[in-house]
Amino acid sequence: MDILSIAIIVFCVMETANVLILYFSPDSRLGNGVAVFDSWEDAKKDEPMDLFAHYMTYWVAGTKLIFIVLLLVVLFTGTELTKVWAVVAMILSIATYFWRLHPIIKKLDSLGKVTPKNYSKVLGWMIAGFLIMFSVALGIELFGMLC
Repeated sequence: MDILSIAIIVFCVMETANVLILYFSPDSRLGNGVAVFDSWEDAKKDEPMDLFAHYMTYWVAGTKLIFIVLLLVVLFTGTELTKVWAVVAMILSIATYFWRLHPIIKKLDSLGKVTPKNYSKVLGWMIAGFLIMFSVALGIELFGMLC
């Protein structure tokens, strides 16, 4: 099995766990469970806000599911070149976390609105780990293609 396939499988397994948490246990603080945000509990006190919070949570889960399924299609039917471009796309799309989402969760963390404290750092490192994993796999694959 090639290195890109291994990286794709690792990502799919981890993100599938996150999708299951978001759909079936959004009150969890595991993985990407939204209960890390103190506002999650606040939203439950107001029905329209609770519905909105759940809608957004399921939207995120659905988006993650789209990525997972598309990556599985690439994994099982894609050529080596298709896998390379899929990994490039993953690197670029995952990197957008640091553009918009990380500054927000970092600010919420500094305001004491995220539990556990410093979760933004843990999440940032986890996402950086995905970027590193895909970048290293891509580097190894490209090196192998050139040799």
